Amino acid sequence: MASGDKSMIGRARGGSEGVGMTSRRTRERLVEAIAAQGVNDARVLDALREVPRHLFIDEALQSRAYDNTPLPIGHGQTISQPWVVARMSELLLEPGVPERVLEIGTGSGYQAAILAHLVPQVYTVERIGALVPQARQRLRQARLYNVHIRHGDGYQGWPEYSPYDGIILTAAPHSIPEPLLDQLAVGGRMVAPIGGAGYQELLVIDKTAEGIEQHRAAGVTFVPMVHGRG
Repeated sequence: MASGDKSMIGRARGGSEGVGMTSRRTRERLVEAIAAQGVNDARVLDALREVPRHLFIDEALQSRAYDNTPLPIGHGQTISQPWVVARMSELLLEPGVPERVLEIGTGSGYQAAILAHLVPQVYTVERIGALVPQARQRLRQARLYNVHIRHGDGYQGWPEYSPYDGIILTAAPHSIPEPLLDQLAVGGRMVAPIGGAGYQELLVIDKTAEGIEQHRAAGVTFVPMVHGRG
């Protein structure tokens, strides 16, 4: 795997310290809306309450931070719709809490921040170099120190720390990358949007001793997953 920037970001609760009551109220309304759309896992809903989404978007979009919609973060990328973040996290946790999760597509760092409240260790790979220090800074602002970031090719994963109990993709390949399946532990689960530009199927992929089992969870729209580093 190509070498790249790495950082170790460790965990501490209280990432929302210093956030005004207005964002607390709007965050709670967002959580209520997501729960009404069928996300039931209390752990995930609590993580959404704790993580200040406004830290993970540009200042010009702050007024829309708690809208249930994707937002641009530059470089042709977006921060995912909160419902999608919540649902993917919920699906990942269904078999049990994974010890180590690999995320492909760090982006702003928001999905990694949610995961950091849910699992002991998060490893995340971002192909766009300019997004890596931004995500690192935002995670530090949120006081989350159990996220490990690497600038690299998401198609290759992060084999040094494999196998992973869970893998989550925040960009859509046309098919499941074999290196990522190889890095998924037996008994582990991958949640990934699969398909072409414009529309994909959100798949849940379980790796068993007998092979791979998968089922469709939803129709979604993600940015395409791109080979290499930028």
